[in-house]
Amino acid sequence: MTIDVTAERVIPLPPERVATYAMDWRHDADWTQGIRTAELTAEAAGGGFGTGAEVTRTAYFLGRRIDYVLRVAAYDPPRLLDMISVAGPMPMHVTYTFERHLRGTHALIRVQGGEGGFYRLAAPLLAGRVRANLAKDLRDLETRLVEQG
Repeated sequence: MTIDVTAERVIPLPPERVATYAMDWRHDADWTQGIRTAELTAEAAGGGFGTGAEVTRTAYFLGRRIDYVLRVAAYDPPRLLDMISVAGPMPMHVTYTFERHLRGTHALIRVQGGEGGFYRLAAPLLAGRVRANLAKDLRDLETRLVEQG
């Protein structure tokens, strides 16, 4: 993959609290940069959200609208949510991990994607922008959760 970016932050709350909020697709637009809407468009085999479920997101990145579908490849709350794109302008793999830390939760987001063409040429610019967005996502996640009390 052309882009492989990771951001991490220690959030002063238990992993169960952080992961419950962050893994709920209904909150995507509240704390994730550029996402305007997120909708559960396919349920997991057992119903609801889980491995095999699909979430359709509409986002804006570098001034462009991007519609894409992420399928849940692995779901192990409160530790892991791993998703791959199954529709959209570029291949993408998004992983959220939440691990217990002395000061709360070590939250990590990893985004891989962008093979070929424009994405290969623009990879350095895109990677920097994605990294900045992910760092802000984690700051916003912490702020939102701390404000909720």
